[in-house]
Formats: sequence, C-alpha cells, structure tokens
Amino acid sequence: MTPGFWKNRRVLVTGHTGFKGAWLCMWLTQMGAKVSGLSKPAEGDPNLWNLLNLTDVKHYVGDVSDLMDVENVLAREQPQIVLHLAAQALVRRSYKTPLETFSTNVMGVVALLDAITRSDSVHACVIVTSDKCYQNKENNVAFKETDPMGGDDPYSGSKGAAELATSSMRHSFFASHTKDGHRCNVASARAGNVIGGGDWSEDRLIPDIIRGCLGPDQAALIRSPKSVRPWQHVLEPLHGYLLLAEKLCVDGATFAQGWNFGPTSGDERPVIDVADAIVKALGKGCIEIAQNQPDLHEAKLLTLDSTKAKKLGWSAKLDFATTVEMTASWYGDWAVGGDPASLCREQIKQYLKVCGAEI
Repeated sequence: MTPGFWKNRRVLVTGHTGFKGAWLCMWLTQMGAKVSGLSKPAEGDPNLWNLLNLTDVKHYVGDVSDLMDVENVLAREQPQIVLHLAAQALVRRSYKTPLETFSTNVMGVVALLDAITRSDSVHACVIVTSDKCYQNKENNVAFKETDPMGGDDPYSGSKGAAELATSSMRHSFFASHTKDGHRCNVASARAGNVIGGGDWSEDRLIPDIIRGCLGPDQAALIRSPKSVRPWQHVLEPLHGYLLLAEKLCVDGATFAQGWNFGPTSGDERPVIDVADAIVKALGKGCIEIAQNQPDLHEAKLLTLDSTKAKKLGWSAKLDFATTVEMTASWYGDWAVGGDPASLCREQIKQYLKVCGAEI
C-alpha cells in the first residue's frame, strides 16, 4: 500500500459507523484522504464511531439500499473510490430480520453499483461481503475464490447473493467485463471473523466476553465453543481492502474480481480457544458455556484459502497470539480511561511497523 496514493483522494465509505468502518475511516484520515460516509445511525452505547469523533469525515445518515440516498452522496462528494462495508452483519439477527438482512446486504449492493454507473467520478469500488458467502459443506477444505456461493442461514445466503449480484452487475455494466461499460473497476472482498478493540456489537463473541469480564459478575457467557473460525485482527482485512482499491485504480481491470483475506493457515481456532485467550490477556473474568441454546443453524467449520491475495502484495501479518493481545490490550486500556482515538492510532502504527511501512 502506498500512503501517498491516498493523500487528498476522495473516498466514500458505506457503513462507516460500524466497527470496521470506523477503524477504516480513522486509517484513511491518517493518510490524508478526504473521507465521506453513508450509513444508518451508529448502534449501541458505547460505539466506536461516536468515541472516535472523526470530525474530518463527512457524515451522511441514510440507507444504502435507497437509490436516492446513494445518488445524493455520490453527487455531493464525487468520490474517486468507494469502499462498501454497509451491511446487516450478524448471523443470529438475520433469523429475526431476514427481510432487512437481504434488503441491506443484496439490494444495497445493487443500488450502489447502479448509482455508480451514472457517476463520472468513481474509478474503483470494493464490495465487502464475507467468508460466509460460500456454500459450506463443512468438509475441512479451505474455500478458494472459485468455489460456489451459497448459505443455509439468512445472513450467509444474503452474502452469497451479494457476491452473485456484484458479479452480474460487473459483467453487465462495467468496462472491465463488457464493451462500452462504466470505467469503474469493481471487486469483492471476503474476510473471516475479525476481532479488535472497539467492537460492542450485540451477540458477537469478543464484545460478549469483554462486557462479561469487565462487568460486575466478571463472567462471560458463550455459545458454540467448538466452532472453528478464521480469526484475524480488524486491521488485516482493512489492509487488504485498501491494497485492492489501490490496485483497481492503478492497474485496472485485472483485479476486478473476488478476493479472500483470511488468517495464515493454522491460525484458525475454536471459539473456546479465543475466549480463553482473551480472558488470559485481560487478566480477569471467566468463561461460562450457554446451555439450552436456540436451534439456529450456524456453520461449525469455516476456513479460507487466501493464496490469491499474494498477487496484491497482501498476506496476514499478525499471528493468533498477537491478534488476541492487541484486542485485549485495547479494551483493557479503554476500561481505565484510555482515549479510543489514540488507542486506534497507536495500533495502526504498530500494525504498519509489522508490515514494514509507515503512514
């Protein structure tokens, strides 16, 4: 990644009020990008977006599946790059709100790409989906980008459908794949389970552990302790998204396709290992296993093959132990009064040092 490339670059981040979106906006503003964001209001209290107080980011409240909302922001901000993170991002919530999940995760992609076809400014667009976009038969094989899309729960199905929507829109309306199409190069990014400081989402492993261990009872209740996931620090896939966007602008249509961004092979871990490691790093709390859980399908085994991402110059840099330590230390420092923005800036600096780069 070339920090100078991003200086004064006009970037629209959808879903900027979410966990990953807030981290991404912080990183972009540090590199001097001119950032705008379109999202529904930030959820929960606390939430990272409000804590960071990124006054340099132009904040638009709207629905990414509403074509008029999207067109309004594109017209006003004239972004050169769009990083699409807006989503209903929770598996278990998708069972309660399937209509919202499919509307946001699928029609949000269609509305955005449709609006971009009428924008003269956008050169590159990265559609962020999920590692759960793949048809998962849980046969202990890491998914490659050429594997079929699928999903047996509403969230996974919506992400598989989002990938199909991205592919069909790209082949129908963009010059990378069709004659006389729009010049914007469109790629999709599929990342694993991300963890890191500042995530307080409902019904998600790390926030549940932090709330429990730092709460009055100092006990965290978890479910599905044996489920295996490709855990990675939030900065890892964000680095991939930024590299991919830069490649789309500089090297063009060659990179207008789907990309996996997962941890190093062997760093996948069951839920209980992550929970125990966070508690150990925090130095307080204990883990309890939930009993009589709702019978909702959620894949038990999921791994990614990210070999292809080496073509972007990307590979996972943080091992499991470092990922857990950075996550736990962020929450630990915040709990005793640490400034969230300073904590994020310091960890971005720490990550770039591991990568052999500086802002």
